[in-house]
Amino acid sequence: MERSVPRLLVSQNGHEIDSARLWAEQRRPELLDLFAEQVYGRQPVQRPEGMTFTASLPDAACFDGKAVRKTIAIAFTGEHGGEGRIRLTLYVPAEADGIQQGRRYPAFLLFDHGRLSAEANELHATSSFWPVEQIVACGYATAMIAAEDIDPDEHDGFRNGVHGLFDAIDRPRASDAWGTIAAWAWGLSRAMDYLETDPAIDPARVAVIGHSRGGKTALWAGALDERFAMVVSNESGCTGAAISRGKAGERIHQINTVFPHWFSENYKRYNNREDELPVDQHMLLALIAPRLLYVSSAAEDEWADPASEYLSLQLAEPAYRLYGADGLASEPFPQLDSPLHAARCGYHIRAGRHDLTEVDWTYVLAFAKQRL
Repeated sequence: MERSVPRLLVSQNGHEIDSARLWAEQRRPELLDLFAEQVYGRQPVQRPEGMTFTASLPDAACFDGKAVRKTIAIAFTGEHGGEGRIRLTLYVPAEADGIQQGRRYPAFLLFDHGRLSAEANELHATSSFWPVEQIVACGYATAMIAAEDIDPDEHDGFRNGVHGLFDAIDRPRASDAWGTIAAWAWGLSRAMDYLETDPAIDPARVAVIGHSRGGKTALWAGALDERFAMVVSNESGCTGAAISRGKAGERIHQINTVFPHWFSENYKRYNNREDELPVDQHMLLALIAPRLLYVSSAAEDEWADPASEYLSLQLAEPAYRLYGADGLASEPFPQLDSPLHAARCGYHIRAGRHDLTEVDWTYVLAFAKQRL
């Protein structure tokens, strides 16, 4: 599928990027700045000073003794006073002797945008959205944080959540100020701050995963924070994995109208003007290179546009080639439930609707098995 998109390996001053060094030193920072300015907004703070972690006592009775569960409160103080708290729920395979001997597990960090908070079962044992038992059985730890703890998904003028704690109060909001997606991505990095300290987690093998708006969040978090060894986007669509130019389904003007708080004010300049964007989403995916990247779609999810999600992954391949890894550019769009794997990138499209399911997790875990 041919579309005219910005050239990935040509810098803004017209220089060809032909090495991993030039990518890392010149093009990658340039693209990060463009996405922050024009799309997601700039985070005004990184790790807050004085941030603390308070963990509950481990519960070793989860899933018939197969997992150990604990909850962690990530607490911080805002720039102008006020307190914030992000709750992280963590499950680790119940091999206590292995933990005591210093074993550290790879982990999947899930961003929940309200799905799990509606679950009746506290342990989520039957949740296809977060099938903890399936993940733990494959030898991974898994953690979850919730959107509402970071920034409620509502447009209230950016007064609630971390915006209210860290935004400047003595001047008008800038056109490149962070939107809600960027705030959520900030929260994922704070979760990573904790996971680096947990003796059961290998911080060099943490994957971040999200669905839909959570997939957009996971991609931006993974682009900004290179501590994430793997980034998984499930059906993230518009301003997530999908190419914006020529996209079917949801377009920029629609997402900015329905969710005006998700992105920077600058992004609204590109309503019905996608061709004027200095970036497109293949560049966001390329910012994950050379780390592991997995994109997934659903056949009935026309709003996200699977073809544009896959095209974006293909167009990100040149960044991976700079590191000696081929992608999926030469592979035609796959059949349903027939995952494609390259050395560092993977993709599948499954039958069904817009959702994160156990089928998606099965394919993602299979890709990670020999790589994470």
